[in-house]
Amino acid sequence: MSKKPNILLLVNDHQAYYRHGWDGGIKPLTPNLDRISNEGSLFNRAYTTTPLCSPSRRTMLTGLYPHNHHNYYNYTDSPYDHEIYLDLLAKEGYKNFYFGKWHAGPGTGLDFNCKGFSDTDYGNPYIHLSYKEYLKRNSLPQAQHHVIRHFWNEAFRQQFPKLKDNTTYRCEYAWCGELAVGLTETPKETHESFFLANLACDALTDLAKNKDEKPFHISVNFWGPHHPHFPTSEFVNLYNSKDIIEYGSFSDTLIRKPQLFLHDFKKPLSDKNNHFRTPSPLSWEEWQQIIVLAYAHITMVDAAGGMIIDKLFDLGLDENTIVIWTADHGDGLASHGGQFDKGTYVTEEVMRVPLAVRWPEAISPHQIINEIICNIDLAPTILDMAGIKFTKPIDGQSWLPLLKNQKTSWREALLTESFGHGYGVHHIVRAIHSGEYKYIYNHGQINELYHLGNDQFELNNLVDDTNYKNILDEMILKLKELQADTGDIGVKDPNYQQAIRDDKEKFLALQTRREEKVQKSVQINF
Repeated sequence: MSKKPNILLLVNDHQAYYRHGWDGGIKPLTPNLDRISNEGSLFNRAYTTTPLCSPSRRTMLTGLYPHNHHNYYNYTDSPYDHEIYLDLLAKEGYKNFYFGKWHAGPGTGLDFNCKGFSDTDYGNPYIHLSYKEYLKRNSLPQAQHHVIRHFWNEAFRQQFPKLKDNTTYRCEYAWCGELAVGLTETPKETHESFFLANLACDALTDLAKNKDEKPFHISVNFWGPHHPHFPTSEFVNLYNSKDIIEYGSFSDTLIRKPQLFLHDFKKPLSDKNNHFRTPSPLSWEEWQQIIVLAYAHITMVDAAGGMIIDKLFDLGLDENTIVIWTADHGDGLASHGGQFDKGTYVTEEVMRVPLAVRWPEAISPHQIINEIICNIDLAPTILDMAGIKFTKPIDGQSWLPLLKNQKTSWREALLTESFGHGYGVHHIVRAIHSGEYKYIYNHGQINELYHLGNDQFELNNLVDDTNYKNILDEMILKLKELQADTGDIGVKDPNYQQAIRDDKEKFLALQTRREEKVQKSVQINF
């Protein structure tokens, strides 16, 4: 190679992946992600460390578990006490660009030696000046959506007074993670995914034009396909709702499951007490309509990512550019009694993520890699590809040897974790994945053991089955060993205890602000 490789990292947010369409019916259409995997490698067992955005994204930057980087919840005020791989790339001469969602801590990606566009906290591109300038340059209208259905419970409806069924809606709030489905009525180019794709394409064009000898790293972090699911009709028309067969755990009664499945912050499809209702209050026919919009959203984001990849090829930058495409976590869509969103639970649906890599100068096409990998491995792998290493110990390891079919010592078991959603919801959950088995420790609640080879949807909890006593003991031992190896002391961790105290203060303040907002709304209405 004449120089270090360029790197293009595409990160989807909250992508339904595991078993959707794997057992019949139709899958979400992802032709561009499929292209990357066909021309490179597909990781068949890629996991996130945790089912929430913010702690997962911090992990992807640091190579550390949440119990070590201490960003447990979806808050973004946890300080950066560890190395961020973006800084290390910049130090070694990489030109860094960051476009899109940050949600990994204070500030934005632009605070870490990156140019581009980002936003603080969860972020909402639709209210940002850069988005409005993009619309003006391209003679586009403000994105407008038709809401077909929303899923806010009674406690949260006052936060989004304009979000109503069968209404025209614009994402005008500071947070655009509304629990809703519908259609984008304006051109697809008004959608956040195409806005970000255009910014990335402009950066690639400038890099090619200037013929810069420095390698580049471009990270594009879409806000989708996280809800709200507002695809354009172009993508919805690719699907027929009747072709979507009932999801394997849709009718799960959650018997012999921990209570954390039933209670969470802003639990969609819950009753007035924020208690999840099972069986689902929606029929499967209603769910088919919802899933079509979610699938279409996935395909829409895939098309935006494909636009960036096409530009890479058009500019002749593809040969020495590594393309990595993944997601921060999965989605519980229609699973386990009819979930909408993710939460504290660590089912395969929310923990498994897509991961495809293309690097024509170094790896062969059409590879399927079955080793268990995790997003703690992402940052060390990117650095390894660039010939760089973290200077301090981390939890992850580079999977570059797996890509190159080199002999390497790889993990036989993986630890994953959850701490609850925050906002008043705190749990200690740890899972161990090994072979065809999965054991889940739920502090203070029923634990879980599944034989994923026979029970892909985690319906049959074997934790009290005497026939699996030896397997259970072995999995518990492996879990304890991995906890010891990574410095995880669970509920006794003083950093976690402080996080709970901080969260209670934040949640109390949030409730106070919400009540004041509701009272103000009532006064205005009358």
